[in-house]
Amino acid sequence: MLVMILAALPYKPSAATWGGRPVRARQGMVASTHEIASRVGVEILQRGGNAVDAAVAVALALAVVHPAAGNLGGGGFMLIRMADGRASVIDYREMAPARAHRDLYVDEKGDVIPEASTVGHRAVAVPGTVAGLALALEKYGTMSWADVCRPAERLAREGVVLTHFEAESLKRAARLLERFPESRRIFLRDGRYYQEGELFRQPELAETLRRLIEHGPREFYEGETARRLVAEMEAGGGLITLDDLRTYRAIEREPLRTTYRGYEILTVPPPSSGGVALIEMLHILEGFDLRALGHNSADYVHLLVEAMRRAFADRARFLGDPDFARIPVKGLTSRRYAEALRRTIDMKRATPSAALAPGDAFAYESEHTTHFTVVDAMGNIVANTYTLNGSYGSGVTVRGAGFLLNNEMDDFTSKPGVPNMFGLMQSEANQIEPRKRPLSAMTPTIVLKDGKPYFALGSPGGPTIINTVLQVILNVIDFGMNLQQAVAMPRVHHQWMPDQIVYEPFGLSRDTMEALRARGHVFVERPRSMGDVQAIMIEPETGMRLGASDPRMDGRPVGY
Repeated sequence: MLVMILAALPYKPSAATWGGRPVRARQGMVASTHEIASRVGVEILQRGGNAVDAAVAVALALAVVHPAAGNLGGGGFMLIRMADGRASVIDYREMAPARAHRDLYVDEKGDVIPEASTVGHRAVAVPGTVAGLALALEKYGTMSWADVCRPAERLAREGVVLTHFEAESLKRAARLLERFPESRRIFLRDGRYYQEGELFRQPELAETLRRLIEHGPREFYEGETARRLVAEMEAGGGLITLDDLRTYRAIEREPLRTTYRGYEILTVPPPSSGGVALIEMLHILEGFDLRALGHNSADYVHLLVEAMRRAFADRARFLGDPDFARIPVKGLTSRRYAEALRRTIDMKRATPSAALAPGDAFAYESEHTTHFTVVDAMGNIVANTYTLNGSYGSGVTVRGAGFLLNNEMDDFTSKPGVPNMFGLMQSEANQIEPRKRPLSAMTPTIVLKDGKPYFALGSPGGPTIINTVLQVILNVIDFGMNLQQAVAMPRVHHQWMPDQIVYEPFGLSRDTMEALRARGHVFVERPRSMGDVQAIMIEPETGMRLGASDPRMDGRPVGY
């Protein structure tokens, strides 16, 4: 029987209760971008579920309460570290349909067709979320699929009270969503926009979740939901067939591992680029006394940027779907390679990105991804990042099923040398091929201290994800910040191309920026916010769970 947390629907988030320090709890903690989803996860933990059970419930709840990125129609990566030491990555990245081909989004002249890979039915890749959650639950969970689905079904059926953040998000997406009748009806109320404090019910989504409860997760790929998805594809000229859905499988992969200043790092392998790049940058930076330089000093930012540009240049040259290409992961993550790269850094001058390596940068998913982290009473940990790609994905809602579909095909290369929807250049290594998985920047990561779990984190943010995770790790390990401080601190970002530093408001002093410009660095014209970190630490001295949600967005850690 559900406890009181779920008994008083419709949900309405409470006021923020956290500030400069993490939220503390004795047994379990969930940190996500929406308090309701975090509470759903805690409810599962209180009913005796483990971190994986709770993570699946949180992911399904976010599909209801955070439709911009929470999803059934997208994909992602789940990093799991069990209390007995077992660790795994569930790769449920979306896949290109069997009918996809490298020239899918170019016309007869060879020019990229505007919006073809970003908006509408032909932009949709085969969704992996339901399969990935089901695989994680089967291998590492303890509860039934039906039990972890029920909170989300109830949320969709009985409704949620919209926060200011979610109501404004729906309005901002109006130009996309109004192009598709079902999306316009459900999410925009045919132009009568939802307001903060209104009850938002999603009966079609509730019915889809009910079918998943009754028939299990394969219903999404083989049952009525699959048939409705394919009917939507056929009506809009999309590529996904019933065979594409039936043959989709999530994949279990080995995490990447390294150490940084004595701490063990677990992170994700390709087809995410995040883990490789994170390890490469940590290895480069380990050769410097960062604490002595001072946080966000000119020297520190210079070193960060130089490490970032080298790692991003390597990803552009080498990375792809490991099922389609040989990738030099061991070489890119070796300390000897990092030493060689470190020797190329000049502390007095910025390295021109064009001088580092030939080639084009590849695509990454949108900033409208979402991450959550779960730690249970036994010490099991889940760090999960998933996405629809763009905010609200392709804009297409499956008629009669109530869920949005991704626009993940834009993460492939539409044409080498032509930027994708986020202004990023793309390479041949990421060209479209049938049943291939596009590259990703998602970087769910777990850090261990003395062989025991210390903290786990991840973030949305497109190409800024990797650098966001890097800086939070450095803030904790090198600068001794508490977890909430580490998450809240201003960030910088460099991705090789374009050759410029992205920075946050109030993040760098004028003197620091002028000192960096004197070394040859270039800044973007305007600062902007980056990331939405959701992190949990296990305090070594007490075993307390410390939760931190990023103040840049609307999340709340919830513990018990």
